Amino acid sequence: MQYMSDIIEYKCPSCGGAMVFDSKSQHMKCPYCDTEMTVEEFQRTQKVEDTQTAKKTDSEENWYSMSTGQWQNDEINGMRVYSCQSCGSEIVADETTGATTCPFCNNKITMKGQFSGDLKPDYIIPFKLDKKAAKENYYKHLQGKKYLPKVFKKENHVDEIKGVYIPFWLFDVDADARITYEAEKVHVSRSGDTEYTTREIYQVYREGTISFDHVPADGSRKMDDTLMESIEPYNFQEAVPFQQAYLAGYLADRYDVNVDERIDRARERIRVCTEQAFRKTVRGYNGSTSVKDSNVQIHNASYWYAMYPVWLLNTTWNGNKYTFAMNGQTGKFVGDLPVDKGAAARWTVMLAAVFSVVTYGAAWLLHLIGLF
Repeated sequence: MQYMSDIIEYKCPSCGGAMVFDSKSQHMKCPYCDTEMTVEEFQRTQKVEDTQTAKKTDSEENWYSMSTGQWQNDEINGMRVYSCQSCGSEIVADETTGATTCPFCNNKITMKGQFSGDLKPDYIIPFKLDKKAAKENYYKHLQGKKYLPKVFKKENHVDEIKGVYIPFWLFDVDADARITYEAEKVHVSRSGDTEYTTREIYQVYREGTISFDHVPADGSRKMDDTLMESIEPYNFQEAVPFQQAYLAGYLADRYDVNVDERIDRARERIRVCTEQAFRKTVRGYNGSTSVKDSNVQIHNASYWYAMYPVWLLNTTWNGNKYTFAMNGQTGKFVGDLPVDKGAAARWTVMLAAVFSVVTYGAAWLLHLIGLF
Protein backbone atom coordinates (compact mmCIF):
# COMPACT_ATOMS: atom_id res chain seq x y z
CA MET A 1 0.00 0.00 0.00
CA GLN A 2 1.29 3.48 -0.87
CA TYR A 3 0.28 6.37 1.36
CA MET A 4 -0.11 9.96 0.18
CA SER A 5 3.05 11.02 2.01
CA ASP A 6 5.02 8.52 -0.08
CA ILE A 7 3.93 9.88 -3.47
CA ILE A 8 6.87 11.23 -5.47
CA GLU A 9 6.47 14.38 -7.53
CA TYR A 10 8.68 14.72 -10.59
CA LYS A 11 9.50 18.42 -10.82
CA CYS A 12 10.21 20.12 -14.13
CA PRO A 13 13.82 21.40 -14.21
CA SER A 14 12.65 24.49 -16.14
CA CYS A 15 9.65 25.79 -14.20
CA GLY A 16 9.33 23.54 -11.16
CA GLY A 17 5.91 22.21 -12.19
CA ALA A 18 4.93 18.53 -11.98
CA MET A 19 6.08 16.56 -15.02
CA VAL A 20 4.15 13.56 -16.39
CA PHE A 21 5.06 10.62 -18.55
CA ASP A 22 3.51 10.94 -22.00
CA SER A 23 2.66 7.45 -23.26
CA LYS A 24 2.40 8.58 -26.86
CA SER A 25 5.87 10.11 -27.18
CA GLN A 26 7.40 7.97 -24.40
CA HIS A 27 8.91 11.19 -23.01
CA MET A 28 8.58 13.17 -19.80
CA LYS A 29 6.46 16.30 -20.43
CA CYS A 30 5.63 19.41 -18.47
CA PRO A 31 2.03 20.59 -19.03
CA TYR A 32 2.93 24.07 -17.76
CA CYS A 33 5.91 25.15 -19.87
CA ASP A 34 5.94 22.38 -22.54
CA THR A 35 9.42 21.16 -21.58
CA GLU A 36 9.98 17.69 -23.03
CA MET A 37 12.82 15.21 -22.51
CA THR A 38 13.55 11.52 -22.50
CA VAL A 39 13.35 9.58 -19.25
CA GLU A 40 17.15 9.20 -19.28
CA GLU A 41 17.65 12.96 -19.70
CA PHE A 42 15.23 13.67 -16.86
CA GLN A 43 17.03 11.23 -14.55
CA ARG A 44 20.34 12.95 -15.30
CA THR A 45 18.89 16.34 -14.30
CA GLN A 46 17.65 14.83 -11.04
CA LYS A 47 21.11 13.43 -10.25
CA VAL A 48 22.69 16.85 -10.84
CA GLU A 49 20.13 18.51 -8.55
CA ASP A 50 20.65 15.88 -5.85
CA THR A 51 24.42 16.36 -6.03
CA GLN A 52 24.13 20.14 -5.78
CA THR A 53 21.71 19.83 -2.84
CA ALA A 54 24.06 17.43 -1.06
CA LYS A 55 27.03 19.76 -1.61
CA LYS A 56 25.06 22.72 -0.32
CA THR A 57 23.98 20.75 2.77
CA ASP A 58 27.56 19.64 3.43
CA SER A 59 28.89 23.18 3.14
CA GLU A 60 26.19 24.49 5.47
CA GLU A 61 27.15 21.92 8.10
CA ASN A 62 30.85 22.83 8.01
CA TRP A 63 30.90 26.39 9.28
CA TYR A 64 33.36 26.37 12.15
CA SER A 65 33.36 28.86 14.98
CA MET A 66 36.68 30.56 15.69
CA SER A 67 35.23 32.32 18.75
CA THR A 68 36.68 31.17 22.04
CA GLY A 69 36.28 34.26 24.21
CA GLN A 70 34.23 34.11 27.41
CA TRP A 71 33.31 37.02 29.64
CA GLN A 72 35.18 37.26 32.93
CA ASN A 73 33.42 38.42 36.09
CA ASP A 74 35.60 41.50 36.44
CA GLU A 75 34.70 42.52 32.86
CA ILE A 76 30.92 42.41 33.27
CA ASN A 77 30.68 43.94 36.74
CA GLY A 78 30.72 47.48 35.35
CA MET A 79 28.38 46.82 32.42
CA ARG A 80 24.63 47.47 32.34
CA VAL A 81 21.84 46.36 30.01
CA TYR A 82 19.17 48.86 28.90
CA SER A 83 15.89 47.79 27.34
CA CYS A 84 13.69 49.67 24.87
CA GLN A 85 10.00 48.92 25.22
CA SER A 86 9.25 50.39 21.78
CA CYS A 87 11.51 48.39 19.43
CA GLY A 88 12.68 45.66 21.80
CA SER A 89 16.39 46.43 21.51
CA GLU A 90 18.81 45.68 24.33
CA ILE A 91 21.69 48.10 24.66
CA VAL A 92 24.89 47.37 26.57
CA ALA A 93 26.89 50.22 28.11
CA ASP A 94 29.37 50.73 30.90
CA GLU A 95 28.01 52.14 34.15
CA THR A 96 29.50 55.58 33.47
CA THR A 97 27.60 56.05 30.20
CA GLY A 98 24.29 57.86 30.66
CA ALA A 99 22.02 55.99 28.28
CA THR A 100 18.50 57.50 28.20
CA THR A 101 17.25 57.11 24.61
CA CYS A 102 17.33 54.23 22.16
CA PRO A 103 19.76 54.75 19.23
CA PHE A 104 17.45 52.78 16.93
CA CYS A 105 14.04 54.40 17.50
CA ASN A 106 14.85 57.41 19.72
CA ASN A 107 12.40 56.38 22.46
CA LYS A 108 13.17 56.16 26.17
CA ILE A 109 15.13 53.19 27.45
CA THR A 110 15.30 51.85 30.99
CA MET A 111 18.06 49.98 32.77
CA LYS A 112 17.22 46.27 32.79
CA GLY A 113 19.99 45.18 35.11
CA GLN A 114 23.48 43.73 35.28
CA PHE A 115 24.96 42.44 32.03
CA SER A 116 25.45 38.68 31.90
CA GLY A 117 25.96 35.82 29.47
CA ASP A 118 26.35 36.21 25.70
CA LEU A 119 29.30 35.37 23.53
CA LYS A 120 32.25 37.67 23.99
CA PRO A 121 33.35 39.43 20.78
CA ASP A 122 36.65 38.29 19.29
CA TYR A 123 37.50 41.65 17.71
CA ILE A 124 36.51 45.28 17.82
CA ILE A 125 37.28 48.18 15.50
CA PRO A 126 37.50 51.19 17.83
CA PHE A 127 35.79 54.46 16.96
CA LYS A 128 38.23 56.56 14.96
CA LEU A 129 35.92 59.54 14.35
CA ASP A 130 34.23 61.45 17.17
CA LYS A 131 30.80 63.05 17.47
CA LYS A 132 32.06 66.34 16.04
CA ALA A 133 33.16 64.59 12.84
CA ALA A 134 29.82 62.78 12.67
CA LYS A 135 27.92 66.09 12.90
CA GLU A 136 30.16 67.68 10.24
CA ASN A 137 29.55 64.79 7.85
CA TYR A 138 25.83 65.00 8.55
CA TYR A 139 25.73 68.66 7.51
CA LYS A 140 27.77 67.85 4.39
CA HIS A 141 25.14 65.23 3.57
CA LEU A 142 22.46 67.94 3.76
CA GLN A 143 24.26 70.48 1.57
CA GLY A 144 22.42 71.47 -1.59
CA LYS A 145 19.13 69.86 -0.48
CA LYS A 146 16.73 72.77 -1.10
CA TYR A 147 13.56 70.84 -0.34
CA LEU A 148 14.70 69.41 2.99
CA PRO A 149 12.35 69.92 5.99
CA LYS A 150 13.75 72.36 8.56
CA VAL A 151 13.66 69.78 11.36
CA PHE A 152 16.65 68.01 9.82
CA LYS A 153 18.79 71.16 10.04
CA LYS A 154 18.15 71.99 13.70
CA GLU A 155 21.26 71.84 15.90
CA ASN A 156 19.46 70.23 18.83
CA HIS A 157 18.30 67.46 16.48
CA VAL A 158 21.84 66.68 15.33
CA ASP A 159 22.99 66.45 18.95
CA GLU A 160 20.94 63.25 19.21
CA ILE A 161 23.45 61.37 17.06
CA LYS A 162 24.86 58.40 18.99
CA GLY A 163 27.95 56.23 18.73
CA VAL A 164 26.97 52.55 18.75
CA TYR A 165 29.00 49.39 18.37
CA ILE A 166 27.02 47.10 16.04
CA PRO A 167 27.51 43.31 16.28
CA PHE A 168 28.83 41.62 13.14
CA TRP A 169 29.49 38.04 12.17
CA LEU A 170 32.64 37.76 10.04
CA PHE A 171 33.03 34.86 7.63
CA ASP A 172 36.26 33.36 6.26
CA VAL A 173 35.78 30.97 3.31
CA ASP A 174 37.34 29.50 0.20
CA ALA A 175 35.03 29.56 -2.83
CA ASP A 176 35.43 27.12 -5.73
CA ALA A 177 33.72 28.54 -8.78
CA ARG A 178 32.71 27.29 -12.21
CA ILE A 179 31.00 30.08 -14.09
CA THR A 180 29.86 30.48 -17.68
CA TYR A 181 29.45 34.02 -18.99
CA GLU A 182 27.66 35.17 -22.11
CA ALA A 183 29.85 37.82 -23.73
CA GLU A 184 29.04 39.98 -26.73
CA LYS A 185 31.06 41.44 -29.57
CA VAL A 186 29.43 44.27 -31.47
CA HIS A 187 30.52 45.22 -35.00
CA VAL A 188 29.19 48.36 -36.71
CA SER A 189 29.63 48.91 -40.43
CA ARG A 190 28.21 51.39 -42.92
CA SER A 191 27.22 51.12 -46.52
CA GLY A 192 26.17 54.42 -48.01
CA ASP A 193 23.57 55.93 -45.69
CA THR A 194 22.79 52.60 -44.03
CA GLU A 195 24.43 51.50 -40.78
CA TYR A 196 24.64 47.78 -39.97
CA THR A 197 25.15 46.37 -36.48
CA THR A 198 26.26 42.77 -36.00
CA ARG A 199 26.27 41.08 -32.59
CA GLU A 200 28.23 37.91 -31.91
CA ILE A 201 27.48 35.97 -28.71
CA TYR A 202 30.22 33.87 -27.06
CA GLN A 203 30.16 31.41 -24.17
CA VAL A 204 33.14 32.13 -21.88
CA TYR A 205 34.00 29.64 -19.13
CA ARG A 206 35.93 30.47 -15.98
CA GLU A 207 37.01 28.19 -13.16
CA GLY A 208 39.06 28.82 -10.05
CA THR A 209 39.21 29.41 -6.30
CA ILE A 210 38.96 32.67 -4.35
CA SER A 211 39.62 33.13 -0.64
CA PHE A 212 37.50 35.55 1.37
CA ASP A 213 38.42 36.96 4.77
CA HIS A 214 36.08 38.67 7.23
CA VAL A 215 32.98 38.96 5.04
CA PRO A 216 30.64 40.95 7.34
CA ALA A 217 26.96 40.36 8.09
CA ASP A 218 25.40 42.36 10.90
CA GLY A 219 23.88 40.53 13.85
CA SER A 220 21.19 43.08 14.68
CA ARG A 221 17.53 42.86 13.69
CA LYS A 222 17.12 46.60 14.26
CA MET A 223 19.67 47.54 11.62
CA ASP A 224 18.72 47.51 7.96
CA ASP A 225 21.11 45.16 6.15
CA THR A 226 21.31 47.40 3.09
CA LEU A 227 22.14 50.42 5.27
CA MET A 228 24.94 48.55 7.03
CA GLU A 229 26.39 47.29 3.75
CA SER A 230 26.21 50.83 2.33
CA ILE A 231 28.69 52.20 4.89
CA GLU A 232 31.24 49.49 4.12
CA PRO A 233 34.06 48.82 3.73
CA TYR A 234 35.73 48.64 7.11
CA ASN A 235 39.48 48.24 7.33
CA PHE A 236 39.93 45.06 9.35
CA GLN A 237 43.67 45.73 9.60
CA GLU A 238 42.75 48.22 12.35
CA ALA A 239 40.71 45.66 14.32
CA VAL A 240 42.09 44.71 17.74
CA PRO A 241 41.27 41.91 20.19
CA PHE A 242 38.17 42.92 22.11
CA GLN A 243 38.67 44.87 25.31
CA GLN A 244 35.82 46.20 27.42
CA ALA A 245 37.56 49.56 27.75
CA TYR A 246 36.70 50.42 24.13
CA LEU A 247 33.00 50.58 25.09
CA ALA A 248 33.55 53.48 27.48
CA GLY A 249 31.41 56.44 26.40
CA TYR A 250 29.60 54.46 23.69
CA LEU A 251 26.63 52.12 23.42
CA ALA A 252 26.78 48.54 22.17
CA ASP A 253 23.93 46.68 20.51
CA ARG A 254 23.37 43.20 21.92
CA TYR A 255 23.28 40.73 19.02
CA ASP A 256 19.89 39.11 18.41
CA VAL A 257 20.63 37.36 15.10
CA ASN A 258 22.52 34.10 15.49
CA VAL A 259 25.27 33.13 13.10
CA ASP A 260 23.12 30.35 11.59
CA GLU A 261 20.65 32.99 10.43
CA ARG A 262 23.40 34.91 8.65
CA ILE A 263 25.09 32.09 6.72
CA ASP A 264 22.72 32.38 3.73
CA ARG A 265 23.34 36.13 3.47
CA ALA A 266 27.10 35.59 3.67
CA ARG A 267 26.85 32.87 1.02
CA GLU A 268 24.93 35.21 -1.31
CA ARG A 269 27.48 38.02 -0.86
CA ILE A 270 30.31 35.59 -1.57
CA ARG A 271 28.58 34.29 -4.70
CA VAL A 272 28.01 37.79 -6.08
CA CYS A 273 31.57 38.89 -5.30
CA THR A 274 32.98 35.74 -6.91
CA GLU A 275 30.97 36.28 -10.10
CA GLN A 276 32.08 39.91 -10.24
CA ALA A 277 35.74 38.99 -9.71
CA PHE A 278 35.73 36.34 -12.43
CA ARG A 279 33.83 38.65 -14.76
CA LYS A 280 36.79 41.04 -14.73
CA THR A 281 38.87 38.32 -16.44
CA VAL A 282 36.48 38.19 -19.41
CA ARG A 283 38.23 40.61 -21.75
CA GLY A 284 38.19 41.38 -25.44
CA TYR A 285 34.45 41.83 -25.74
CA ASN A 286 33.04 45.29 -26.41
CA GLY A 287 29.40 44.42 -25.70
CA SER A 288 27.61 43.28 -22.58
CA THR A 289 28.78 40.41 -20.39
CA SER A 290 26.34 38.50 -18.18
CA VAL A 291 26.33 35.35 -16.06
CA LYS A 292 24.70 32.44 -17.88
CA ASP A 293 25.43 29.67 -15.40
CA SER A 294 27.10 29.78 -11.99
CA ASN A 295 28.21 27.12 -9.53
CA VAL A 296 30.00 28.46 -6.44
CA GLN A 297 30.85 25.93 -3.73
CA ILE A 298 32.13 26.97 -0.30
CA HIS A 299 34.62 25.09 1.89
CA ASN A 300 37.06 25.79 4.72
CA ALA A 301 34.35 28.03 6.18
CA SER A 302 34.71 29.64 9.61
CA TYR A 303 33.35 32.67 11.41
CA TRP A 304 34.19 35.24 14.07
CA TYR A 305 32.21 37.64 16.21
CA ALA A 306 33.14 41.34 16.14
CA MET A 307 31.88 44.84 17.00
CA TYR A 308 32.06 47.62 14.40
CA PRO A 309 31.64 51.37 15.10
CA VAL A 310 28.63 53.25 13.70
CA TRP A 311 27.27 56.74 14.34
CA LEU A 312 23.45 56.63 14.22
CA LEU A 313 20.78 59.31 13.94
CA ASN A 314 17.10 58.38 13.83
CA THR A 315 14.21 60.76 13.29
CA THR A 316 10.56 60.66 12.28
CA TRP A 317 8.89 63.09 9.89
CA ASN A 318 5.30 62.91 8.68
CA GLY A 319 4.96 59.44 10.19
CA ASN A 320 8.00 58.03 8.37
CA LYS A 321 11.23 56.93 10.04
CA TYR A 322 14.56 58.12 8.64
CA THR A 323 17.86 56.57 9.70
CA PHE A 324 21.30 58.03 9.00
CA ALA A 325 24.46 56.04 9.57
CA MET A 326 28.14 56.89 9.42
CA ASN A 327 31.04 54.48 9.45
CA GLY A 328 32.82 55.32 12.70
CA GLN A 329 36.16 54.35 11.18
CA THR A 330 36.12 55.85 7.66
CA GLY A 331 33.43 58.56 7.86
CA LYS A 332 31.32 57.18 5.00
CA PHE A 333 27.82 58.64 5.51
CA VAL A 334 24.52 57.34 4.12
CA GLY A 335 20.83 58.00 4.66
CA ASP A 336 17.69 58.84 2.68
CA LEU A 337 16.24 62.33 2.97
CA PRO A 338 12.57 63.37 2.74
CA VAL A 339 11.23 66.14 0.52
CA ASP A 340 9.20 69.02 1.94
CA LYS A 341 6.48 69.17 -0.73
CA GLY A 342 5.45 72.66 0.37
CA ALA A 343 8.99 73.99 -0.16
CA ALA A 344 9.23 72.18 -3.49
CA ALA A 345 5.96 73.75 -4.64
CA ARG A 346 7.14 77.23 -3.61
CA TRP A 347 10.39 76.76 -5.53
CA THR A 348 8.45 75.59 -8.59
CA VAL A 349 6.21 78.67 -8.50
CA MET A 350 9.19 80.98 -8.00
CA LEU A 351 11.15 79.42 -10.88
CA ALA A 352 8.09 79.66 -13.12
CA ALA A 353 7.73 83.34 -12.22
CA VAL A 354 11.41 84.02 -12.94
CA PHE A 355 11.15 82.19 -16.26
CA SER A 356 8.08 84.25 -17.19
CA VAL A 357 9.83 87.54 -16.36
CA VAL A 358 12.92 86.56 -18.37
CA THR A 359 10.79 85.47 -21.34
CA TYR A 360 8.78 88.70 -21.25
CA GLY A 361 11.96 90.79 -20.98
CA ALA A 362 13.54 89.04 -23.94
CA ALA A 363 10.42 89.50 -26.05
CA TRP A 364 10.24 93.23 -25.17
CA LEU A 365 13.93 93.68 -26.04
CA LEU A 366 13.43 92.01 -29.43
CA HIS A 367 10.44 94.27 -30.03
CA LEU A 368 12.48 97.40 -29.28
CA ILE A 369 15.20 96.53 -31.76
CA GLY A 370 12.65 95.66 -34.42
CA LEU A 371 13.26 91.91 -34.58
CA PHE A 372 9.91 90.91 -33.19
